[in-house]
Amino acid sequence: MIGYEIRPATPQDLEVVLYHRRRMFEEMGFIDQQALHAMLASSSPLLGRGLMDGTYRGWLVEAPGAVVVAGGGIIVLEFQSHPGDPRPQRAWVVNMFTESAHRRRGLARRLMETMLEWCRAEGMRFLYLHASDDGRPLYESLGFTPTNEMRLAL
Repeated sequence: MIGYEIRPATPQDLEVVLYHRRRMFEEMGFIDQQALHAMLASSSPLLGRGLMDGTYRGWLVEAPGAVVVAGGGIIVLEFQSHPGDPRPQRAWVVNMFTESAHRRRGLARRLMETMLEWCRAEGMRFLYLHASDDGRPLYESLGFTPTNEMRLAL
C-alpha cells in the first residue's frame, strides 16, 4: 500500500460513500438505473445519519493527491441478542469498492483489517457481510465462514 493512506470517512464524505455503494452493485451486475437510484435515495438518509452518530463507520483509501480510490464501512444495526452474543447489535461490512485501476494492491485487505481492528476494539463478537464472487476469496482468507442464514424473495 505504498503511497496510499487510509482515513476515516466523515459526514462530508457521504457522496463518496454513496458512489462506492452504487459502483459496488454495478460491478456485481446490477444495471437497472431506476433501482440503483432508488437504492441511493433510501440509503442516503441512513448513511448520512450513521456518519453523524457513529452507526456507520467508513474508511476511505486515498492515493497521492488525496484522491479517494477505495472504501468500505461498517453499519451497526440494532438486532436481537443471541446466547452466543448478548449485545443487541450486529455489525455488517458494507459498501466495499476499489476503483479498477487500483485493484490487486492490497487495498481491500487493508480496509478489512482496519474494520476488523475497529470491531474488536468496540467489543463486537461477530462481523457479518454478503460476499460477492470477487470478494469471497479475500473474506475467506480473513477467516469469514458461511453461516446457516437463508433468504426468501417475497
